Amino acid sequence: MGAILQSLNRTIIAGIVLLVVIVLVVGQATGAWVNVSSHAWWTFFMRWLHVLSGVMWIGLLWYFNFVQTPSMPKIPDEHKPAISKVIAPAALFWFRWAALATIVTGLLLATMNQYLAQALSLQRPFTAIGIGMWLGLVMAFNVWFIIWPNQKKALGIVQVAAEEKAAAAKKAGLTSRLNTLLSIPMLYCMVAQQNGGL
Repeated sequence: MGAILQSLNRTIIAGIVLLVVIVLVVGQATGAWVNVSSHAWWTFFMRWLHVLSGVMWIGLLWYFNFVQTPSMPKIPDEHKPAISKVIAPAALFWFRWAALATIVTGLLLATMNQYLAQALSLQRPFTAIGIGMWLGLVMAFNVWFIIWPNQKKALGIVQVAAEEKAAAAKKAGLTSRLNTLLSIPMLYCMVAQQNGGL
């Protein structure tokens, strides 16, 4: 087990294998086998990918806002390059691609379920999911077009003057904080649509 858990790739592969085993065991026990030729299974699979991507995206958003940003003032200056040169760029890579994957899988899911236009135009009964989708789209826009370009300056990936670097860090931080604010009603709206609340 240690050999599996010491490698991220092997851990992910083991997680997928465990998932397949669970699906087979449950299918055997209940007689409810996965029917990959059915539309219902593919929409379920797309929802799972959407949730998986969303967990990565919002998890990293909250990591930045609840852990990394508040901890930076407590880190001695000589140790800060470990965050800004190694950890933050890697986290931002997964953060921005998870945002894109969440949006793409969400739009595909809405298309597969034939409510994309109704949701985006906030028509009943898709108002809640529509609001959630718009909040998610705004957040993804912020990630790709405000946070990431400014973080590249703040982290020194793109060289700029010290004043511009400080302004970029502030803009990226405030936009990330805005996304944290938006994530709370966005997640509520996503769950509310499935459970009849709002």
